Amino acid sequence: MSTSTNEAHALEAPRSGRIAPRYTRNSSGGGNFEMFAWLFMRVSGVILVVLIFTHLFVNLVVGDGIHAVDFGFVAGKWASPLWQVWDLVMLWLAMLHGTNGVRTIINDYGDKKATRMWLKTVLYVATFVIIVLGTLVIFTFDPCVAGATAETLQEYCGA
Repeated sequence: MSTSTNEAHALEAPRSGRIAPRYTRNSSGGGNFEMFAWLFMRVSGVILVVLIFTHLFVNLVVGDGIHAVDFGFVAGKWASPLWQVWDLVMLWLAMLHGTNGVRTIINDYGDKKATRMWLKTVLYVATFVIIVLGTLVIFTFDPCVAGATAETLQEYCGA
């Protein structure tokens, strides 16, 4: 094969000037955000592995296993501030970790600036709503519901 044939079939390097980058670094000193986002993904990933596997071990292995997980089990767990904070940290880290990953995907594959803006707006609003609702559920959960039968109250509330 001749050199001219090889040059005709050569592939251009990605982003070699033919395609402009879709987003650029902020030149006003805020250019470290992507580095911190990258670092957050690594640190939160390691912490999430510990949180999730401990969560699974406590819920599925200790005691009666999966057969013990019911309303009363959750009520008993969330009666302890330790498990409330544990589940809260797991919720927040999982949501922020996932949001950062999806944000990166949107930045990489969003063709237009307006499309990226709208997709990220929807992502951020959904993340905010889930974090707020999840936090409220964890800290306002009350197994002693009004209008419950005496047996239910006795079982879950010790009344």
